[in-house]
Amino acid sequence: MFTVALLSTIVLSAQTMAFTAVEVRVKEHTQKDIEEAFDKVFEGVEMKQGGVVLERIWNGRTNGMTHRLVWMYTLGVNLVDDDAISPDRNDAFWAKINNYIEKWGSGYSGRILSWQEGDTTKNPAIHIWDIKVENQNQFKKGHDKIVKEFKDDFAGRVVGFGTYDIGRPDGATHWVGVSGKNRVDHLMLLDKLQKSSKFITLLQERGKTEDVKDYELEILRRKQ
Repeated sequence: MFTVALLSTIVLSAQTMAFTAVEVRVKEHTQKDIEEAFDKVFEGVEMKQGGVVLERIWNGRTNGMTHRLVWMYTLGVNLVDDDAISPDRNDAFWAKINNYIEKWGSGYSGRILSWQEGDTTKNPAIHIWDIKVENQNQFKKGHDKIVKEFKDDFAGRVVGFGTYDIGRPDGATHWVGVSGKNRVDHLMLLDKLQKSSKFITLLQERGKTEDVKDYELEILRRKQ
């Protein structure tokens, strides 16, 4: 949000990771074409401390948007060298992409405040909650404690928490993302956690929050 973004090699350090995402509505039966265009433009391009993700939006989509592109990068570091993608190659990519896009949707940017690595090949389905947080530091502390206390349940999953700083979707200030195998896997995880009194207590320790919306994503392509 990404979106969460969601790259298997990103490790948060003293440098802050950020993301920019844009939603689109793709014409019917053109997903394969967009995947191929994505592969072609980024072939052989070296990413520096970040990456780019192409995602399919499933349940919870807004205004009929079907896909999302997410750029993840380290603040102060160029994602790619200036000459990594030639202008002709870049123009050809966007010209081709525009042929398959029916409508451009919302764009938004933010930072990644907490991140646990996971295997997005085994767990390509992402569940994201957009929320309004009253106390960011308190929420982060509580979020990190949940991930630590339930480490066995979150093993192999990406678990992230971050901000919406520009273009806040529906007024949300923050997001939480968790990866899983599929929808049933996510529902089983929620069912197990919500039956734990410890989990409910830790949720409350994050402080006052307001749910805005939640939605599902599927990682289609990832360049890192």
